[in-house]
Amino acid sequence: MGRQQRSFVVIGLGAFGSVVATELARFGNRVLGIDQDHRRVAMLAEQLSNVVILDATDEGALREAGVDRYDVGLVSIGNDLESSIIATMNLRLIGLDAVWAKAESRTHHRILSKIGADRVLLPGLEMGRHAAQMLNNPAVQDYVALGNGYSVVNLLIPERLKGRKLSDLQIDKGIVTLGMMRGTEYVDLSQRDPVLMTNDRLLLLGRRVELTQFGDRL
Repeated sequence: MGRQQRSFVVIGLGAFGSVVATELARFGNRVLGIDQDHRRVAMLAEQLSNVVILDATDEGALREAGVDRYDVGLVSIGNDLESSIIATMNLRLIGLDAVWAKAESRTHHRILSKIGADRVLLPGLEMGRHAAQMLNNPAVQDYVALGNGYSVVNLLIPERLKGRKLSDLQIDKGIVTLGMMRGTEYVDLSQRDPVLMTNDRLLLLGRRVELTQFGDRL
């Protein structure tokens, strides 16, 4: 059974918003892009299901554009703090299932959270944490923060552990082993204790501190 398709509204088609919108569309979702800049709208006209030029601080204009027929909204307005806040409030008033918003600062983040955004993104901060995790430990190939202190990491098995069994790693009890990748092959760990090969990649779920401590031991 395939994933149920969802529909998205992206308000603000700058560098961040346009990437999110086009990626969502590439995954097969219905995406409405909104911006006041006709040039940004024109650039994405062929890539999104629908794009419109309008002021997202106008609740009536959003309703006329059919925003209420979409599931999830992302407000990605740049440096105009007031417009970002009002657009976020409008999406909440219109009744979308979920409202995400991009913040430009920690103060902006707090305001958006207070007015009802389900999730607030600080792209620079989140990207910085992502980079720091990988720079801190060369074994960390990728890192995704899930919230509440939990993360998923992709750890590269070093050359010195080649030939050892997975159980020999003594993975901490608080860490869940989701699986292992060998090249492009997913290795199911539920039925066996595989012998490790160089460049195998472990997919682990756990609290950030525990994952970091385990990664440091590899």
